[in-house]
Amino acid sequence: MTATGTFGLSSEARNLQWLLGNLVEEVPGVRSVAVVSSDGLLLLSSDPAHATPSGTPRPQSPRGSSADLATIVSGIGSLTVGASRLMDGGAVKQSMVAMEDGSLFVMSVSDGSLLGVHAAPDCDMSVVAYHMALFVGRAGHVLTPEVRGELRKSMESAR
Repeated sequence: MTATGTFGLSSEARNLQWLLGNLVEEVPGVRSVAVVSSDGLLLLSSDPAHATPSGTPRPQSPRGSSADLATIVSGIGSLTVGASRLMDGGAVKQSMVAMEDGSLFVMSVSDGSLLGVHAAPDCDMSVVAYHMALFVGRAGHVLTPEVRGELRKSMESAR
């Protein structure tokens, strides 16, 4: 997981890191995960370069950069919100992009943040979406302005 670790972080921020780690480790086919603030800043991410607990390396995704995934998630979130406004579709809950060599899922978090998951092409999409919904349900009320600021600073200091 990319961040400064748990040293100096509040219990809420550590809990979010733990939830993100569980999402990555427990859901088959998940390559990388990013939580992005409503203004497009990376708050949390998995580190695809780390090995899984079984010791097998996790494939790099996309281009091996958490910042790349955050940018893509933020862009998709913005595009879908604009499309929804034009179509009078209401709030965007989730988006999914199926690609030849993977899938990208974007789900809204209650505070306007976004959860993005890049998964393998053979992942079970319903399982990924279910676990994303669990994460959003558990994390949504915890992403207060204070915790978002703390996570942002943690990500900046990790660079």
